[in-house]
Amino acid sequence: MPYTKKDWKRRIAERSDMTSSLVHLTRESSTLGTYETLIKILKEKRLIGSTTQSGFIVGDTPAVCFQDAPVSGIVQNVFYEQKKREANPKYKLRYRAIGLLFPKEYAYQKGARPVIYDRTSEAKQYLPPNQWWRIVNFDLSSDTAIVDWSHEREWRFPGDFTFELAKVTVLLIDDASYRLFIKKGRASYPTLLEEIGGIINLAHVLY
Repeated sequence: MPYTKKDWKRRIAERSDMTSSLVHLTRESSTLGTYETLIKILKEKRLIGSTTQSGFIVGDTPAVCFQDAPVSGIVQNVFYEQKKREANPKYKLRYRAIGLLFPKEYAYQKGARPVIYDRTSEAKQYLPPNQWWRIVNFDLSSDTAIVDWSHEREWRFPGDFTFELAKVTVLLIDDASYRLFIKKGRASYPTLLEEIGGIINLAHVLY
């Protein structure tokens, strides 16, 4: 039975493991640093979809990836990756604690949807090819080769995700990160800070 948006938000508010937002984490590109990449995304108001070559997208449709996790859970995911890197300097970091947060209902209305966790070969049998972008491989059959990314609670959007700055909350890793973003943002886009929805300094979430 459906219930109202007010009831929906009340239910989420009673659960520390749930959220009404989606998070997209960013990192440096081959030509731009992390903050330059973030500001470029905000100036263009667009996230470019990943492909099979640049990400883990199944099929021919590029997709933008989000995590359906509370900000505290996002920080925990980042911490885990950092510890893996400390133990093995060659380990490739999947996350950096810098990114964008969007209201879940906003992303849903634009076409973002939860992914389908299943063995890729099996999911392809019941999904048409134009929906393969929603598949994330999932396999617990081997004790030595677990494939499980469900901790991300991933959502995806097919193609490039365009947005309004008023719908964006910027996530930054610490005080230095916050000050650097303010400095670079003002220099590159003078009205950026007035146009975005807000900023969260993640250092004050768990530290």
